[in-house]
This record gives sequence, structure tokens and C-alpha cells, in this order.
Amino acid sequence: MDDLKVILASSSPRRRDLMREAGVEFQVRTPRATVDEALAPDDFAMPEEAAKKLAERKAGAVVQELLAEKAIGTFAVIGADTMVVRGNVVFGKPRNLDDAKRMLRQLSGGAHQVITAVSVWLLAVPDEENVSLAYRTFADTSTVVFRELTDDEIADYLKQGESFDKAGAYAIQGKGRALVERYEGAFDTIVGLPVERLLKEFPDLKPR
Repeated sequence: MDDLKVILASSSPRRRDLMREAGVEFQVRTPRATVDEALAPDDFAMPEEAAKKLAERKAGAVVQELLAEKAIGTFAVIGADTMVVRGNVVFGKPRNLDDAKRMLRQLSGGAHQVITAVSVWLLAVPDEENVSLAYRTFADTSTVVFRELTDDEIADYLKQGESFDKAGAYAIQGKGRALVERYEGAFDTIVGLPVERLLKEFPDLKPR
């Protein structure tokens, strides 16, 4: 689809970098209205489904805006959400320094899962009278094992300032790599967008 306009419904610089590195031509557009990211208590029992639900909300909000604007063309709108899970505890983005410290202490010395869900909405509007819409959502999971961290190591890492917009309060692609003993699965899933799988499932996203 040479005329396909790819839209990344995320302000994350990490996701932008992954898309660029994969050779995808895209534009960034986040919803003008705040997307409701609240989840019901039952959602946390199935974090993969919860992440998929949030990814769908983010992409769907941009699609609704395109429809309201009566945009003409063929669009692929991509939403994503990342969750860190250890046992039955879901770690989102820390609220403050103490929350970040708590997360890193709980993740120290063990394995956790990083789930990134991706929702791709395909919108075709050849003219104002015709609209075609379909979407598909998947989730990819990698496992990360942290070293046993001392309080000083946690304090030193928090001073780097990487923690506050990251699920689980760390960035594996940054200085947070030093916290990690090993990982299994796709690195880009941990960073926030499993772009290799995305392009396998949606090859038309990348120009030929």
C-alpha cells in the first residue's frame, strides 16, 4: 500500500526510535483528549489483556479524531502499552521518587515479565461516503532478571532521571541496563514496541 499513512499514537521517544530504526515512515499523533488509562481491579488479574485494552484505547482515540475530521486516505494507526509484571503485581509508571524506589526494590534479585501490547487500526476513507475500519491487537512478552541491587545502587540509578516515565521505573536501553543480569525474548518488547513482530504481522507498514 504505497499510499498508506502510518500514524504512531504515542509520544514515547523510544517507540519513535524503534520505528525509525526499522525503516518505517510514519508520523506521530497523540489524542488531543486524555485517554482514560484506568483499569478495573479484575483487569490486573490478566495483565496481557489489560495492556491490549489500553493499546486499543490509545489507537482508537486517534482513529475517532480522524473520522471526526473527515480525513480522506488510508491510515494505519498504531497504539501501544507496556506493563511490567512480577508475580501478581503490575508495575506501571512511578508516581514519584519513593514509588520508583519501591518498584526497583521489589524487582531486585528476581525475574519479571515485560508485556507490550500493540493495536493496529486500519482505516480506509476513499471519500466522505465510504469508510472501512478494522483492527487487530497482539501482545508480546519478554522476561527480565535483575541483579540483587543494593540501596546505594538503586539511589544512584534514580539520580539518572530515567525512571519517571517508564513502567517498572527503569530503561533497559539506557543506564538501566546495568541493573539487568539477563533477559529472554525480544529486546524491543522490553523497550516498548515489538517492532520486528509488528512488521511480520503487518508487512505493509514498511515501504517496499
